[in-house]
Amino acid sequence: MIEPPSGMHVPIPPEFEKLRDMDAFSDDMFNRLIAFQEKEHPAWNTARPFAERIRGLPLHALIFSNPDRNPATHAHTIAPFYPLRAELRQIAACARQVANDPLVCDVHARNGFLGSLLAREGVRVIGVRDPEDKPNQIESFFDADVYQPLSISLDALDRPFDVALSAWMPAGINRTPQIIAHKPKLIVFIHTDHTSDAGAPQTGTYDAYRDLPANYTQIAEWTIDRPQNLLHDVWPDLTPSINETRVVKIYADTPWRNIHVASEVESVDPYDWEKDLDMALTALEAKESLRARGFAV
Repeated sequence: MIEPPSGMHVPIPPEFEKLRDMDAFSDDMFNRLIAFQEKEHPAWNTARPFAERIRGLPLHALIFSNPDRNPATHAHTIAPFYPLRAELRQIAACARQVANDPLVCDVHARNGFLGSLLAREGVRVIGVRDPEDKPNQIESFFDADVYQPLSISLDALDRPFDVALSAWMPAGINRTPQIIAHKPKLIVFIHTDHTSDAGAPQTGTYDAYRDLPANYTQIAEWTIDRPQNLLHDVWPDLTPSINETRVVKIYADTPWRNIHVASEVESVDPYDWEKDLDMALTALEAKESLRARGFAV
């Protein structure tokens, strides 16, 4: 728990009350994290139902890859970022406005994790698993009840779809022209503008998210900011991390550019990793509050 210096009594504002349970929460979180790293968490077991595989999944596993991952042969252990349920519900709500039973194509599907989460919000999703892309360390992580993976390149896909989901386009590659060739009604980009130390984009190319034909109009954009050392500043035993901002952009073809994009979506049960995120962000806010009062924490 975040506390002021010994002997000092500071009333706890209501928004920080949850931090009274920090010790028990931390014990549970570290147990889940260790179980994941030792491959005892259900996430590693492809025979288990998807709902079990994501239960208790620690936020740490969506920020960092497992220590035994070989980056030369495998991409991220699970996914390149932590998705929030509210944003996937927003994307699904947009998709349902362009077709009665919209089909979404997860165009960089990898293990199917992100596309499956979207599919569970009530839209059909197919996932293109390009043989040229590095597989995730957990190579299959999809919900077979609602998500269909296809081992095929986007160029070879001959099935029409309504919405393209482009999450974390491979670095240095512009697949937007290939996406446009399928004439989707909506294109959803999830990317970052961060670059490597050498100046190369970490996702796609600069033009991939901006140089679209005139018939495609950007109708929505939001950003998710991950503070520097999000976990390390709260739990010093955990690994430091850089500040990262990811961007979500939705483009619509001309007939659908006036669909409604809600400023917020109905609150629902968050994913389990969002509970870790909420506790970490609350602890960071509490530390800043104490510093503003002159306490060294």
